Amino acid sequence: MASVDIFHHDVPAERDFGYAQAIKSGELIHVSGQLSLDEAGEFRYADDFTAQARQTYANMDKVLNHYGVTRNQVISQTLYVVGLRQHATSTAEGNLAYFGDHQPVSTVLGVPELTFPGQVIEISFIVDTKLPA
Repeated sequence: MASVDIFHHDVPAERDFGYAQAIKSGELIHVSGQLSLDEAGEFRYADDFTAQARQTYANMDKVLNHYGVTRNQVISQTLYVVGLRQHATSTAEGNLAYFGDHQPVSTVLGVPELTFPGQVIEISFIVDTKLPA
């Protein structure tokens, strides 16, 4: 039987909505949509795509660090972007800056809104711990 490791940022939304940030089951880690929440669980940087993306990627790193894995082990990601046509270039630039030469499979969806007023980006992803770090 595979072991299961659940990770939380310990923010109120996890209790309020009843979810984990990530679950490692066997060799895979499934990660909930990350967004620009600060250490206290407060949504930050309303309507500022660049600042939200920076905080979102920092929160992704917290999950990766918890499991002792790297960006190179991310195999799949889904990005949800409000105003995708407006933010397409910034979305691509942020992704390239975050992953460098690594290229996980990626789906980018333009959506009309996300959870918080002014939220413009959310990223969920899957990690394969068997890949080289």
